[in-house]
Amino acid sequence: MPRFSKYSLLAVLLLSAGLVRAEIKIGVIASSTGPTAAVGIPQKNTVALLPSEIAGQKIEYIVLDDASDPTNAVTGVKKLLGEHRIDALIGPTTTPAALAILDFVAESKTPLLTTVGSSAVVLPMDDKKKWVFKTTQNDDLIAEAVLANMATAGIKTLGFIGFNDPYGENWFKVFSAMAEKAGIKLVANERFNRTDQSVTGQVLKVIAARPDAVFIAATGGPAVLPQAGLQEKGYKGRIYQTHGVATNDFIRLGGKTVEGTLMAGGPMLVADDLATGNPIKPVAQGYIKNYEARYGAGTMSTFGANTYDAGLLLQKAIPDALKKAKPGSSEFRIALRDALEASKEVVGAQGVFNMSAQNHNGMDQRARVMMTVRGGKWVLLKE
Repeated sequence: MPRFSKYSLLAVLLLSAGLVRAEIKIGVIASSTGPTAAVGIPQKNTVALLPSEIAGQKIEYIVLDDASDPTNAVTGVKKLLGEHRIDALIGPTTTPAALAILDFVAESKTPLLTTVGSSAVVLPMDDKKKWVFKTTQNDDLIAEAVLANMATAGIKTLGFIGFNDPYGENWFKVFSAMAEKAGIKLVANERFNRTDQSVTGQVLKVIAARPDAVFIAATGGPAVLPQAGLQEKGYKGRIYQTHGVATNDFIRLGGKTVEGTLMAGGPMLVADDLATGNPIKPVAQGYIKNYEARYGAGTMSTFGANTYDAGLLLQKAIPDALKKAKPGSSEFRIALRDALEASKEVVGAQGVFNMSAQNHNGMDQRARVMMTVRGGKWVLLKE
C-alpha cells in the first residue's frame, strides 16, 4: 500500500475538493458550423497548435461550437464558466456573439481574448470591456489604409453594403465618419443578413447611385454574395472588403467574381511577400507551415492566426500570473488579466501587440497591409 506524507495527502484532498487544480483551463468558442463556419473552422483547428504546457503548467483547452448563433455562444460560455471553471476564454467568432457574452465574462472576472473584427467589443473602455482583449485589427486601423488607397485611386463617391448586425453597424459608424473627413462622399447605404440567399435589391440600389467604389462590410462566405451580385449586374468600379474576408476560402467560394478584390488585412495572408527583417514574417510563416502540415496545403487562414496570436499572448502572460496565484482561482484570473494588459512588443502572426489600460487591441500599422486577389490568390499590393 503506497505511503503519503501529510503534505502530499493534503494536496490530494485539496485537488479532490477543487481548491487546487493540476492544470490551466482555457475555453474556446468558435463557429465551426453555420453561416460563419468559414471563419470559425480555422479558429477551432488552430487550438491543436497552441501550447499544451506553459511555465511547467499543463494547459487544457475545452472547445465548443456555437453554430454561428449568439444564443448558443451564451449557453456555451455559461457552461465553460460554471462547469469547467475556465481561467480564460478565446473567441467567439462573431461580433454579435462577443457582445452577447460580455456581461458573463465580466461578472465572472474571466479574461476574454476575442477574435472578432469589430472594435465595439473593446471600445470605449469600461468596467466590462476591461476583461476583453482583441487579437484582430480594429476597424479604424483597417479603414485608414483602405481610405488612403481610395484617395490614391481618386475615389470620390462610395457605396456601402454591410451586415445588418453589430459588425455592419460598427463598420458603417467608423468608416462613414472617416470617409467624410477624407473627402469621400457616401452615396448608398444598404444592409443584408448573414443568412440571406439574395441581395439583388441592395445591389441594384447601390449601382443606381453610381459610386466610384463599393465597400462591403461582411465576413466569411456571406461576404461573397454582394460582390458576386455587383459583378453579375455589370458594376465596373472598385470593390473593397473588410479583413472579415481574409481567407483563401473567400477566393474558393467567390472564384472569378472576387478577382480584383481590394482589402487591408493582416500581413500573415501574404507572409511570403513581406520584407526580410519584418518581425511578423517568421512567426506568420511558422504558423502557416504548422497549420498546413496538419490540415493540408492552402488551408491556412488569418482567422486561425487570430486564435494563434491569442495563444501567444497567453503564453507570455501566464508565467507572470502564476507568480501571484494558482489556476482555478479568481485571484489567478485577475492576475492573468493584469498580465495581458501589460503585454509589450508581443510579436504574433498578425501583428505586434502593445496593450495598455485604454488599449486592449494594441496593434499598430505593422498589423495591416493592402492586398488584392490576383490569379486566384491574395497578393501584396505594391503601392
